[in-house]
Amino acid sequence: MALRGVRVIELAGLAPGPFCGMVLADFGAEVVRVDRVGSHGDVSRLGRGKRSLALDLKQPRGAGVLRRLCARADVLLEPFRGGVMEKLHLGPDILLQENPKLIYARLSGFGQSGRFSKAAGHDINYLALSGVLSKIGKSGDPPYPPLNLLADFGGGGLMCTLGIVVALFERTRSDKGQVIDANMVEGASYLSSFLWKTQKMGLWQEPRGQNLLDGGAPFYTTYRTADGKFMAVGAIEPQFYQLLIKGLGLKSDELPNQMSQDHWPEMKKKFADVFAKKTRAEWCQIFDGIDACVTPVLTFEEAPHHDHNREQGSFITDENQEVSPRPAPLLLRTPASPSAKRDPFVGEHTEEILEEFGFSQEEINRLHLNRIIENKKPKAAL
Repeated sequence: MALRGVRVIELAGLAPGPFCGMVLADFGAEVVRVDRVGSHGDVSRLGRGKRSLALDLKQPRGAGVLRRLCARADVLLEPFRGGVMEKLHLGPDILLQENPKLIYARLSGFGQSGRFSKAAGHDINYLALSGVLSKIGKSGDPPYPPLNLLADFGGGGLMCTLGIVVALFERTRSDKGQVIDANMVEGASYLSSFLWKTQKMGLWQEPRGQNLLDGGAPFYTTYRTADGKFMAVGAIEPQFYQLLIKGLGLKSDELPNQMSQDHWPEMKKKFADVFAKKTRAEWCQIFDGIDACVTPVLTFEEAPHHDHNREQGSFITDENQEVSPRPAPLLLRTPASPSAKRDPFVGEHTEEILEEFGFSQEEINRLHLNRIIENKKPKAAL
């Protein structure tokens, strides 16, 4: 796999950090998740392919253990607000002095500087501060958060993964590590570069929810079908739009011009009335094999069983029969190989990890005795 041999120390946190670590593990990195002693594990359920070491970082000797781990690691992934690692005497100045090749990835909401750097927040707050949230929602309604995907996982976890891979590549030239400030506000902003760059093109000049690509156009939105399901329409280009009109059984010469925005509300109502007369399956049959950019809106239960997704092998099943998306993108020569095993228990691999990093059995016993580490092996099934 592409990242085979890369050692990653991931300090346990909420969704964005675990996702970043999981992506690295899927593509071959050896990821050690450092959990808090006494914690209940990764509530985000993104521990695939990782091992767990339970460690009390608030004790100086616990922080000392992490320093020894980082001295032999390639990447440290930490998900805390600015200043937390410094208070633990685990800041980049210290760890990079001990291991100049270390990639020190700091994944936070607001970044390492600025007035909000030490403030609490969630996806909706980061998206709001980036400006992106102001663009999302229906006409006349308040801005609406699109799940916690854009800031947490797109602007946060995935951008941090990119930063780590880029820093690892740069290290092959310089033989030096560096600090990465991956934060969700700037990550979400960067994702929205297209919106910023096209402001003067007229794509976003109307109020929220009334533009070409935000649900305002009748040919770029979703419609309810007769069975209460939905179809997604994205027929922007004229040739696709003509096929949409034909599939709906309408006549172009009896409709306003496609790009006549004043007529979009009445066109949307007309399209909605037509879509409501047939079931989703019937519309799928009508548009199957036609480049009208019309597709069914699938549920999580349906998506893995759709013909296209099955043919692509887009979903995988683990040993617990739980379904999830296959890692992407697909590298044809060195593809990801996601683990099919269950997520690790907190502290399940504590001793074996410490041994691999050069700790003696006597040192491990003392750490146990002082409750700095925790080792929880799963009980054998009878």
